[in-house]
Amino acid sequence: MAAPLISASAAEFAASVPHGKLAGLDVGTRTIGLATCDAGWSFAGPAETIRRTRFTADLEQLREFVARNGIVGLVVGLPLNMDGSDSPRTQSVRAFARNLAPLGLPVLLWDERWSTQAVERAMIEADVSRARRAEKVDALAAAHILQGAIDALANLPRDH
Repeated sequence: MAAPLISASAAEFAASVPHGKLAGLDVGTRTIGLATCDAGWSFAGPAETIRRTRFTADLEQLREFVARNGIVGLVVGLPLNMDGSDSPRTQSVRAFARNLAPLGLPVLLWDERWSTQAVERAMIEADVSRARRAEKVDALAAAHILQGAIDALANLPRDH
């Protein structure tokens, strides 16, 4: 079996994934924020946050999340430098995306440069307490990443 597609191209991803629910991942060193979108790729919402341990345990939690939510593709936030270049963190997330191959799902790497800052700013403006922000920021950042991706995907022609 060929390895699932990993791409930074929305068009390539759209051509490789059936219509259905997608999951957004905000991959941090200590947590993975998770979000889902509807099958029509209209709106994304935060789902949960996984506390990272060993990759095998993380992968098993992701496998359960994918199965429970009927996920057909993954959008992984890619933490590029502000000039668009890679950093050691970017390389780590690329490796993480490659290690998701056992899930058998196509992966879209999506520029996440502003996601956490945008979510933090919105929560501060909404007067969300610091403790509550810390608890919710990863899943909300994942939703922000996923929403950006599905907005781009919605503007592409679809064959299927």
